[in-house]
Amino acid sequence: MNNNQSASFQAGQAKGQAEEKGSQLMDKASDVAQSAQNSAQQAGQQMKAGAQGAADAAKDATGMNK
Repeated sequence: MNNNQSASFQAGQAKGQAEEKGSQLMDKASDVAQSAQNSAQQAGQQMKAGAQGAADAAKDATGMNK
């Protein structure tokens, strides 16, 4: 293999490694985004449940729940 072929081969390897690393980073970013979405949904559900509990407590306290 001459110098040009060797340099071309090494450049190809470097490109492949960079593409693989980029793919891994994108996968990790996607995982983080999915986790954040799940956390936000869970927080929203907890807030909704808390608000419903507060509304029910207010109705009970005022006698509107009868």
